[in-house]
Amino acid sequence: MHNIEVPIETSGRHIHLSQKDSEKLFGKGYKFKKKTNLYQPGDFAAEETIDIQGERDRILTLRVVGPVRAQTQVELSKTDAIFLGISVPLKESGALKGTPGATLIGPENKVKIKEGLINAQRHIHCNQKEAKKIGLKDKMLVSVQTEGPGAVTFHNVLVRVNKNYRLCMHLDTDEGNAACITRKGKGKIL
Repeated sequence: MHNIEVPIETSGRHIHLSQKDSEKLFGKGYKFKKKTNLYQPGDFAAEETIDIQGERDRILTLRVVGPVRAQTQVELSKTDAIFLGISVPLKESGALKGTPGATLIGPENKVKIKEGLINAQRHIHCNQKEAKKIGLKDKMLVSVQTEGPGAVTFHNVLVRVNKNYRLCMHLDTDEGNAACITRKGKGKIL
């Protein structure tokens, strides 16, 4: 597993909604309108957005990412969290126990979630076949060196293996900015 190329995407602030919260915010039986398919199969950016209100009454707009999930999850960069006045922990996606909550504002209603705000740990998605081919295992940590004029090496990159994934590293916007990656880039797993 030396110098394996990996595509990189930056992930801006967004929200994954549970069915219950989705219906509270948008109305019973509401179906999201697909704006664009995302790189991971089945995931899409919806046309819909909602607002999140922080401790200082500051508001940020979040893109809804579908499909719905079992629990609502808000992914923010550290800069977003500072703006909102909320201390958001660095966590693996889905590890929401003990995380802070906030008020979500949709077109139909407001919802106060008790937990669900995270700064998503940088990670690599890949399926079992890709993982086996390049020597990766689920939950292992690797380092990735980005390419380009702002090249940096990211350590503690979590590997996530799932049959539905495609090989790609995800960074939040703060990390992408540090590496001069606006939306898409390339890197090497070291």
